[in-house]
Amino acid sequence: MPDTVTEAGIGGDKALDLFGEILAPASMSTDHPAMVSFIPVAPTEASILFDLVVSASCIFGGSWLEGAGAIYAENEVLKLLATEAGLPDGAGGVFVQGGTNGNLSALVAARFDAEHRLADAGKSRPTRWSLVTSEEAHSSLAHCARVMDVDVIKVPVGADGRMTGTAIEKAVDGMWDSVFAVVATGGTTNFGIVDDIASVVTTAKEHGAWVHVDGAYGLAGMFAPSTKPHFDGMAGVDSFIVDPHKWLYAPYDSCALIYRNPSIGRAAHTQHASYLDVLTDTDEWNPSDFAVHLSRRARGLPLWFSLATHGVGAYREAIESNNVVARDIATVIRESDHLELVREPMLSVVVFR
Repeated sequence: MPDTVTEAGIGGDKALDLFGEILAPASMSTDHPAMVSFIPVAPTEASILFDLVVSASCIFGGSWLEGAGAIYAENEVLKLLATEAGLPDGAGGVFVQGGTNGNLSALVAARFDAEHRLADAGKSRPTRWSLVTSEEAHSSLAHCARVMDVDVIKVPVGADGRMTGTAIEKAVDGMWDSVFAVVATGGTTNFGIVDDIASVVTTAKEHGAWVHVDGAYGLAGMFAPSTKPHFDGMAGVDSFIVDPHKWLYAPYDSCALIYRNPSIGRAAHTQHASYLDVLTDTDEWNPSDFAVHLSRRARGLPLWFSLATHGVGAYREAIESNNVVARDIATVIRESDHLELVREPMLSVVVFR
């Protein structure tokens, strides 16, 4: 390969030819229809089109002052997600780059809230903070713990792969004073298993811990009739994430982070400086205040445009059709004499030998 970035430049035509003939064939388009076993992305044509519009529009999506129209549209989608989960009016959040950023931002807010509640009660913080996850939790949560310098208490799952409140109580026994958050998984990466969110909420709240749901892949299943019941208990959580680029048919990269009480997220994340006073001294909805970021593109707009174009009902039908296909595939595997179904599918992941 020759050098592609030079002092004089190689010209647009040559650069485009280089990409089309050499670089693009060395990359993988993960939205190919044959990618039936690949989770990361399956965007609608409407969302792809509007991703181009977002890039071409050069809208700063970090503040209401500069991007009010775009932020309003994003907030329409965030409100839809919060309402579908059963959170009360006033819940909201922000679109961030991906699930790792979303989980980290939520957990930073959770620890911030725990520390302030202790201070208000005249109590001191523990020597080491801990968060609770299942042993099947996504790798991003262990990474978040390293970034935050906190410990992880891993909870064994049952034969069905689900973390329960009873298992949490047993695993955390005697250590609740160090726990600032319990993280349930809404669709594990390997098997698509949804933890018993209702019992997780009950147990965590008995001990005053924040409940976060990592639903990066699977939480979109709450829009489908057959998988909606798996998400019982969502109405009681403090925060959750879902990645539209996974199962909500949006392009890379997008994660919706929702807070039950967005004011906690704002208090934890708002950056302060003289050049930001024009933003932070107002009550306007500034997406930069709700996560670990400052500069941001309006990455929620492609999903908004697709939802506005097709309607939520079309999304419910599409997700349900994925569930039906998963169950049909499981039936074929179960009836085959040379294949073995490893686990009955809970969502759209089918694992077999």
